Amino acid sequence: MNDCQVLTANLNTLSCLMPCSPSFLAKSELETLDTQLSSTHKLFLELTVFFSVKAKGGEKEVSLNTLFSIWHEFSSDFKDQWKKENKAILKERLKAAEECFRQAKEKASYSVKPKHASGIKAKLGMKI
Repeated sequence: MNDCQVLTANLNTLSCLMPCSPSFLAKSELETLDTQLSSTHKLFLELTVFFSVKAKGGEKEVSLNTLFSIWHEFSSDFKDQWKKENKAILKERLKAAEECFRQAKEKASYSVKPKHASGIKAKLGMKI
């Protein structure tokens, strides 16, 4: 048997084992995908209404390009502002830590007092 005959025999065996024909499965899958597409389109329209995005002149509905160009601008601006805020917060925390360290250093500073001379040298020096 050549490869084509083996393949045909395998397909015939599979078609006998399958309860539904391949065309029926393809149609049901197509219907499922069609319902998913329509529900996704409905969700997209609800999203545009929620964010108050209007269609550009000459368009009936808001296109994906319109929505995502606006979204891209917003997310880029937000990211830049987020980085600036994080840098400002980091500077504040650094200043607070430096101040805390400076206060702890001042508090812990000590002065060395000379020890009273009470040894042999001191006693001999007092006699002289």
